[in-house]
Amino acid sequence: MIHPERWKGLRRRYEEDRPRRMLALDGGGIRGLITLGILERLEAIVRDKQGLALHEYFDYIAGTSTGAIIAAGLARGLPVGTLVDFYISCGEQMFEPSRLMQRIKYLYTADPLKEKLQEVFGARTDLGPDSLKCLLLVVTKNVTTDSPWPISSNPDAMFNDPARSDCNLRIPLWQLVRASTAAPVYFPPEILQWDPANQDKTFVFADGGVTPYNNPAFLLYRMATVPAYRLCWTGGEDRLFLISVGTGTAERRGGAAAAHRNVISNVAGMPGDLMHGIQVDQDISCRTVGRCSYGGFLDLELTDLVPALPLSANTGREFLYARYNADLTETGLRELGLSDIAPEQIQRMDAVENSRDLLRVGRAASARISAAHFGGFL
Repeated sequence: MIHPERWKGLRRRYEEDRPRRMLALDGGGIRGLITLGILERLEAIVRDKQGLALHEYFDYIAGTSTGAIIAAGLARGLPVGTLVDFYISCGEQMFEPSRLMQRIKYLYTADPLKEKLQEVFGARTDLGPDSLKCLLLVVTKNVTTDSPWPISSNPDAMFNDPARSDCNLRIPLWQLVRASTAAPVYFPPEILQWDPANQDKTFVFADGGVTPYNNPAFLLYRMATVPAYRLCWTGGEDRLFLISVGTGTAERRGGAAAAHRNVISNVAGMPGDLMHGIQVDQDISCRTVGRCSYGGFLDLELTDLVPALPLSANTGREFLYARYNADLTETGLRELGLSDIAPEQIQRMDAVENSRDLLRVGRAASARISAAHFGGFL
């Protein structure tokens, strides 16, 4: 049972006992445009089949890093097209490495990115139930405590009690989104003040993509069902549906050349290598605990872990699951009909000059989405 007085405008929607639908969005810098290209297709399917916007269809939306920006926009009720326009117009300010010195300068002067984020998300918007149209989960990295901090808007969560002086729900949404772009090497960390009266409650945050939850899908499932998180949704293939959307994947194959890389080249490749490993691990967890209705090839041993049974045959898993992503290798791009796009360029997370091509990749990958993957949730 929820605490009705805490849920306010969301009370009627969430006090009803019914099947729930969740959406998880990976991190990946400017490659978030791939996610948006895929979301365009999801938005169209949900609208055509049920007449709903994404924030109406999905009850809980999670995002890490660039995925947090998109998740926050959706939870505010923004259509995908508006977020595409935001990425195209502000991609340089958010993800271009050359903007680092400007971001440092703006710590002491007017910051145009701050103004744009406030314009898009609202200067006074927080995580409270009257500010968002569905539940939101944002994954951050608390540098001060050296730990992942998944921040949920669930009004019943322990650290969302309005009686607390450090209640999470009071954090400005625009600032949480800005912290999610604080990727190491590219941007300075973001400082968030939980309790103005207590300096011990002031923390430094960096990009959530450097936590184990760059793909937040399995984390989202846990936070929706584990009693300690106080949401306690019921699991089951007919009770929970989870869609996970990536920002593109490209396993780096070093071969014999790997032994001859210098230290700098190895360090430069670490963020991408880390992200790839995290994405795959979280995806496998979802496909083994959940019932996978669609997902790409994993490896020669696991293949795709999609059961060779119709979705009408319940396999007793904890949730229904679909994973949509794009293969950014030369072979993957060719299969998408995009041989004109150079893999080494499109794989970069800061290549804002490739924004239009990234959106093309997402749209091409979205052609693989089928309403059949939704089972009984459409």
